[in-house]
Amino acid sequence: MTFSRSVSLLAFAMFSAGVAHADKGVDADTINRIADEGYNHGQVVALAGHLTDQIGARMTNSPGMRQAEQWTQQMFRGWGLKDVHAEGFEFGRGWWIEAAHSRMLAPRKLELRSIPIAWTPATNGPLAAQIIVAPIRHVRDLAKWQGKLKGKIVLVSYPDAPKDETTASFKRLDEADLGKLNAYHQPSYDPDAGEEMVKRFFETDREISRFMAAEGAVALVKMSRSGHGLVHGEGYAFQKGATAPLPAIEMAAEDYRRLARLAKVGDVKLEIDSRIHFEDADSQGYNILADIPGKDPKAGYVMAGAHLDSWVAGDGAADNGAGSVVIMEAARILASLPVKPKRTIRFALWSGEEQGLIGSSAYIERHLAKRPPPANAALAKMPQYFWDTYPVTPLPGFKDLAAYFNLDNGSGKIRGIYAEGNFAAVPILRTWLAPFDSLGASKVVAQRTGGTDHQMMAAIGLPAFQFIQDPLDYDTKVHHTNLDTFDHLRTEDLRQAAVILATVLLQAAESDAPMPRNVLPRQPDATDPFLYRDPKKD
Repeated sequence: MTFSRSVSLLAFAMFSAGVAHADKGVDADTINRIADEGYNHGQVVALAGHLTDQIGARMTNSPGMRQAEQWTQQMFRGWGLKDVHAEGFEFGRGWWIEAAHSRMLAPRKLELRSIPIAWTPATNGPLAAQIIVAPIRHVRDLAKWQGKLKGKIVLVSYPDAPKDETTASFKRLDEADLGKLNAYHQPSYDPDAGEEMVKRFFETDREISRFMAAEGAVALVKMSRSGHGLVHGEGYAFQKGATAPLPAIEMAAEDYRRLARLAKVGDVKLEIDSRIHFEDADSQGYNILADIPGKDPKAGYVMAGAHLDSWVAGDGAADNGAGSVVIMEAARILASLPVKPKRTIRFALWSGEEQGLIGSSAYIERHLAKRPPPANAALAKMPQYFWDTYPVTPLPGFKDLAAYFNLDNGSGKIRGIYAEGNFAAVPILRTWLAPFDSLGASKVVAQRTGGTDHQMMAAIGLPAFQFIQDPLDYDTKVHHTNLDTFDHLRTEDLRQAAVILATVLLQAAESDAPMPRNVLPRQPDATDPFLYRDPKKD
């Protein structure tokens, strides 16, 4: 009986909390006007077309990204938003591809599917040489290739066999899928994880590249992690002084395996031509910010964000042109009504997300809170995404951010919100999503999701949330690949997302009280104090 009574009281308290936040919320007429503007007069599809087809890929600090920075500010100003500006932060080198190709010259001539790896240098014209397959998983593997690489194009990946596909490549979430999301996973803390990640993903690649150059290799080739001719081109040597010494390409898995098979039975000659350009005139990356001013300057602001930067294999459509144009369309819809909310509504288009949430981390460090740099010198040079240092020190602006909503999982329609471990926010978010139950967008789950710009805000206790979206073919085919183009967007889903985002933002801006915050984190204890690391797995 005590347990049942406690549950009843808890349910009543949660319901009351939701009602309290909705007392002076958005009226039904305004919600319907938002829907009408988004569905019957929307511009999100035209925005997506311009961003993807006309501007295209937007590597941070590249000419494409600079064009996108100017265009988005122009659009925000044209819609009447205020304090539209680009806020700079230190990033590093810009980089872009003018043209690139690779082909096998012997034992027969064959065009191959490949892409230069980001922030690797040009070949300075066609570069032809024999290949050598020298698979490297760890730095300890390098010694056996000493004296064997001079003048060679080196294939450094293991040509792993193709794997059977056991899941559908395109999917929308059903109720069972959404139900599985509604499970909270306790946080896990490993104090050495950050250093191990830096070693695995940054230092190891740099050591391999330096070794290959010292041994006289002329270029490197990696195998795509995906099949079906997909390539990605991800690379992370964007900082000044960190540029890789050798040209490097990523090759489609099928073509890479062909070269590896042929190398087992004879000589193989490969030609690579990478016309690459670095941009060093301005090492600053820029976040784009724009406001709809609030009536009460003491009430703080709510915020919505998506990252504007992309990789270069495709046009950056699903990742994250989709989120960017939904942010822009939500701004346009609210500005067109027009609304005069209690709190300011701020719209952010982040830069440098693909290199470690650099732009949104810079915003946090400038306006919200600071962390001390790590004692490890190599880790201190990395983006703050890899830091896990304490104490977290709030800045004066920390109290002003009342809620943040992020969109970065492709163009699939919104199905709900991840509450990011903020249990007190769950009933309030359910209230705000309630009008969209018929659109399939009512699920609120307590669990966390990571890898994008809300993560660093949620990690310091701010009410920061990411939307649940239908996956479509985002993870299976599109994410970071040459298929990330307009054709893989679903325009009806973009309209739905813009209507929901605009409404939720306005609810948060008009709410009597700001969203509940999570705790300001302190140094956690190791989840497994008895963990031993296996050096063979590092």
